[in-house]
Amino acid sequence: MRHQADCIFCKIILGQIPCKKVFEDEEVLAFHDIHPVAPIHFLIIPKKHIAMLAEATLDDQAILGKMMCLAPKLAEEQGAEPGREGGFKVIVNNGAQGGQEVYHMHMHVLAGSRPWKVPGLG
Repeated sequence: MRHQADCIFCKIILGQIPCKKVFEDEEVLAFHDIHPVAPIHFLIIPKKHIAMLAEATLDDQAILGKMMCLAPKLAEEQGAEPGREGGFKVIVNNGAQGGQEVYHMHMHVLAGSRPWKVPGLG
């Protein structure tokens, strides 16, 4: 597994920095955001260091697909309402102008009340 010594998420993966885990297997780690913006707010990250979505390659498609498939399952396990009346939001920030602050590709999964609602985007 490829890691970056100066990456905070790689340090979390390696157990050098604690986190409140939601899910972990050999490829993926999910943990609660330390600055949640919704009642349910966790991150899903690949254990392989991919700096940003724009740097992912076709070799990464399986892990990215796995992350997308885990999002609804983990959101419900964390208390998100299921079905059309419930739901959750997945956000991937990419690059500085896209709002990315940690350069280890990650998905934010948000659910509950909607303080993040943007007109026209839900």
